[in-house]
Amino acid sequence: MQKHIIFGIHPVLEALRSQKPIDKIQILKESDNTQELLNLAKELHVKVSFVPHQKFRKYQSKNHQGVVAFMAPIDFADFEATIENALDKNPEALFLLLDGVTDVRNFGSILRTAESAGVSAVIVPQQGSARINEDMVKTSAGAIFNIPLCKVNHLKDAIYFLQAHEVKLIGASEKSNQSLFDANIQKPAALVMGSEGFGIHHSIIKMLDHTYHIPMKGKTQSLNVSVAAGLFLYELVR
Repeated sequence: MQKHIIFGIHPVLEALRSQKPIDKIQILKESDNTQELLNLAKELHVKVSFVPHQKFRKYQSKNHQGVVAFMAPIDFADFEATIENALDKNPEALFLLLDGVTDVRNFGSILRTAESAGVSAVIVPQQGSARINEDMVKTSAGAIFNIPLCKVNHLKDAIYFLQAHEVKLIGASEKSNQSLFDANIQKPAALVMGSEGFGIHHSIIKMLDHTYHIPMKGKTQSLNVSVAAGLFLYELVR
């Protein structure tokens, strides 16, 4: 895991300047001389958190200077270029947007299913998503290396871009009156899956062309988000 961690103020600054795929930065609460780093991280929309000494005990043998950065084990794809290339190659391309999926194992499982279903790209927001780490890579069974993963500042911007390219936006919502099994969805299409606790954010729901629910026959009222994503994706493929 430590091969994906950068220690020290100046190495982290250089990584930011080089626009390396940094997922988040942790700074010791009492650290000084971090304002330049904070300004650059904010400009690049990299998450920064201030943590107590206990969090840094495991790095005591490192010259961390009170700063560590966690790098993603993959390079993120350019969003706009990825979408345009996918649509050029396949006019019926399928995309997946994840709104607030924070569990790494759920995220990894979704990536595995998405890659198997032929999804052209997975899009996530810069903030509020699971961290790309070894657990996610393992859960995805390596699929994370075979599907473009794009990070955007805000999902709304991604949705506007997709709609401008005539991609239909659909969402999974147990509150929808329409059953997934009755859906007649034209492609290209983009599926939006929300978090397990809150679903798709209400401001995102309002932007979608359609929402659908999965018919539930038993007493259980909801499904794990990775299972629901699999059902939606393969229904769209079918």
